[in-house]
Amino acid sequence: MTRRPGLPRLPDFSDRKVVDRHMERLDTGGVSRRDFLALASAGAAAAAGAAALGLPNVAVAAPSGKLAFLTAYYRNEYNAIADKAFDAATKALGISYTVLDGNFDSQLQLNQFEQQAVAGTTAAIFNLADGSAIRRIAKTASANKIFVGNVWGTLAWYTPFDADEYYTLYAVPDEVAAHRGVTRELLKTVTEKLGGGDIIGVTGVPGHLTDISRSRGRDEAFKEYPKTRLVGELPGKWNREDSLKATEDLLTRHKNVVGVVAQNDDVAQGVLAALRAAGIVPGKDVYVVGADGTSNAARAIEAGQQLATSANSPAYAAGLFTARIYDVTHGWVPRASERLQYWRSITTTKSNVNAYLERYVDNKGVDPFDYRRISKVLHPADWDPQAEITPLDIDHEWGPVAKPEGWSYPKAYLDAKKNGEWEKVTAEYAEHYKIKFDGPSPVKPA
Repeated sequence: MTRRPGLPRLPDFSDRKVVDRHMERLDTGGVSRRDFLALASAGAAAAAGAAALGLPNVAVAAPSGKLAFLTAYYRNEYNAIADKAFDAATKALGISYTVLDGNFDSQLQLNQFEQQAVAGTTAAIFNLADGSAIRRIAKTASANKIFVGNVWGTLAWYTPFDADEYYTLYAVPDEVAAHRGVTRELLKTVTEKLGGGDIIGVTGVPGHLTDISRSRGRDEAFKEYPKTRLVGELPGKWNREDSLKATEDLLTRHKNVVGVVAQNDDVAQGVLAALRAAGIVPGKDVYVVGADGTSNAARAIEAGQQLATSANSPAYAAGLFTARIYDVTHGWVPRASERLQYWRSITTTKSNVNAYLERYVDNKGVDPFDYRRISKVLHPADWDPQAEITPLDIDHEWGPVAKPEGWSYPKAYLDAKKNGEWEKVTAEYAEHYKIKFDGPSPVKPA
């Protein structure tokens, strides 16, 4: 074929050595040869198109870019596990990655994000200390064309629709249902074994929406077991040290405690330590439940020290959000019902913890999810959420929290509920859900 004047002479990317040489020179950590060649083809097309129009050569960069995970508190085991999974998921999808610890400081998290924006990050996922910074984050994201997602802490009644397309996803487990489930396990056990009794609660951070939702689920379960009583609660602030102190205080106030509802698994670890220090045998004298499905919780359940957890898997949050960032930075546009989502936690007890340990804890370096398969761009026909995903109902999620004055439902949200999109998306995700959350890892060698 005759070479047209003005078009750039391109490297011979059919030569493996040429590909490797370019990958070494460019920032392509975690990018496969196939993905690199797809990117190179896009760059060649853009350069040729620009030359044909008489425009200067254009530079085409990987639309994935750099993803930052800005966590409120890295000392929480959930976030440490999530960080490791984000690292694995971004490597699988060819995205560079960094993690930042907000040290329970919402202003610090906002400052960190603004610094990342200046540094050229193209995406960020937040686990916020509280929701106070989310509006500023959304505005900064929009101004800098940075796609962001948020898990756990947020402002009630503030949705991605109140920002723009760059706030692509808010997603959490349905914590009311999840914590109701683990509390039921506790209350059922103490009712059957002990005839009921006094229960204490060690909560998270007061006012945090996740803490509010988990308390709602806990309190709903008590209505089903009238022989049990919640006699006191104190905040454990999502960490072991504060939870140990809170439990010690509660035990001095209440002498006949037979159960503890911990608001997450790091809190449960502090509870267990306090019980042991007081000469109380967890799993025999007092029963304890938690939430999140951390490694320490799964091992404590196996050992008979913790009764149950609501296993939402820290690794799943990483997989879900990384795939979303990959997709929206590669041109995919989510429907309204895909911008607010729940994923379902699995109530994990002694009866099913071994499968959880094998896949999520003692997995010998095998990823618990096929991270690329979650992506609709990489797998347009056979994408698989690998968890039960449904649209998030904001009335269910934030119902007990007063709406801001003048607040109204986002039009896109209402339209999706009225025009059948909500049901369509629910059915579509159910149809594609083939790799079960509580089954073996999809990438485990046969």
